Amino acid sequence: MEKIGKILENDNIILRKPEPEDLEFLFSLENNPDYWFISDTRTPFSKWQIKQHIENSVYDIFTNKELRLIIEQKSDKKQIGIIDLFEFDPVHSRAGVGILINKEFQNKTYALQTLSIIINYSFRILKLNQIWCNIDQENYVSIKLFTKMGFNNCGHLKEWKNKAKTFSDVLIFQLLNTF
Repeated sequence: MEKIGKILENDNIILRKPEPEDLEFLFSLENNPDYWFISDTRTPFSKWQIKQHIENSVYDIFTNKELRLIIEQKSDKKQIGIIDLFEFDPVHSRAGVGILINKEFQNKTYALQTLSIIINYSFRILKLNQIWCNIDQENYVSIKLFTKMGFNNCGHLKEWKNKAKTFSDVLIFQLLNTF
């Protein structure tokens, strides 16, 4: 069996649990209103709340039903984004996946690399049957990314997300385990 540490990395990036040193990075992501629509957040978090989460979380997907990992560049240890497995359901062997790459690192294949690593981890280590995601139908970059990684569009939710004065449709994508 592959070592867990090595399965969460490649030559360029490593996926790791949040550390206290990530407080400023997570604070900037969680409190950026540009990202709130993606994460369904509408209120900011305090540094204290994020610090408490980092310090007190068990970071065990079986306990919390979610797992947040920092995406870090190996070359300079710079945090470039986050990836989450959420709504983990061990009975039905599935989890949702969400990824956020900081703007300065977008369009540099980091999302593709990260998703590849988390797919491998989800299927080989967690032994999930499937992973899924919901994508705003106008988020063409994410649709292209997940489709390229083998996810299939399997549903369309009409007017699913409140987008200020309008509602937007959401597409459901899923990837079944073929390992």
